[in-house]
Amino acid sequence: MSSLKDLLAEGQALWSGLGGAATTGLRILVIVIAAWILIGVLQRAIRAFRIRIASRFDDREAVKRAETLGRVFRYIVAVVVSLIAGMLVLGELGISVAPILGAAGVVGLAVGFGAQSLVKDYFTGFFILLENQIREGDVVKLGDHAGLVEVVTLRYVQLRDYDGHVHFVPNGQITTVVNLSRGFAQAVMDIGVAYRENTDAVMEVMRETGRALREDPAFTPRILDDLEIAGVERWDDSAVVIRCRFKCVALEQWTVRREYLRRLKHAFDAAGIEIPFPHLTVYAGQDREGRAPALPLRMTNAAAS
Repeated sequence: MSSLKDLLAEGQALWSGLGGAATTGLRILVIVIAAWILIGVLQRAIRAFRIRIASRFDDREAVKRAETLGRVFRYIVAVVVSLIAGMLVLGELGISVAPILGAAGVVGLAVGFGAQSLVKDYFTGFFILLENQIREGDVVKLGDHAGLVEVVTLRYVQLRDYDGHVHFVPNGQITTVVNLSRGFAQAVMDIGVAYRENTDAVMEVMRETGRALREDPAFTPRILDDLEIAGVERWDDSAVVIRCRFKCVALEQWTVRREYLRRLKHAFDAAGIEIPFPHLTVYAGQDREGRAPALPLRMTNAAAS
């Protein structure tokens, strides 16, 4: 019994000797544990909220976008809570936080000038994700770069073009986004025929070819509407250009366009409609009344080159 009393007395004496150091250490421990718990609770709440929001989406890319934003918010929570906890710990150690914050402001200002493009990348990337301007799997044009979006981060967008080249476009350099795969697309085609052809007859052949293409089971799911013929678009040097388009499922416009042009070539050949090519008409020795015959010369593509 006496030994227990002696131990308690020694512990009390030791605690009294430590005094303020023990209290400070205990407070620091409480701050660290509270910060750790708070970070875990907030990150868990963000994750649960993200899962709840993502469960309402049927689009896989929208789910990925929600996951990316969730990671960003969890990272921000961890940084903010850690900074606050660090300042509280420094305060418990008796270190004034004001000079540190002043020095950090100066250093941050210097770093900000040197890394302003990096900061711009992250801010732009955040709003690109928040506004759902670009998703993985889209085909987009970003300035001089175009291709399939493979990766979207807060720092950059990764594109792969038709040749297989990979482009890394920093988000800070993105001023305009042209998304070629959102909702639906238009397969626009300019068809050139010779001046001697009847444009009404040509348009009828184009409609018949478009109708046959849309009725093809392989292309029915890809084409959303009948062929729309705008009419004569312009007069070129050796052709009358007729513009038309198909309303297609997004990313299918190129396939539909290629198949329609292939079929239209066969239809023009069968109907005897001339597809023009570069040619010249040479007038040798013709007088002012036009009584001398003209000598037509046609240039093939090989000769023209």
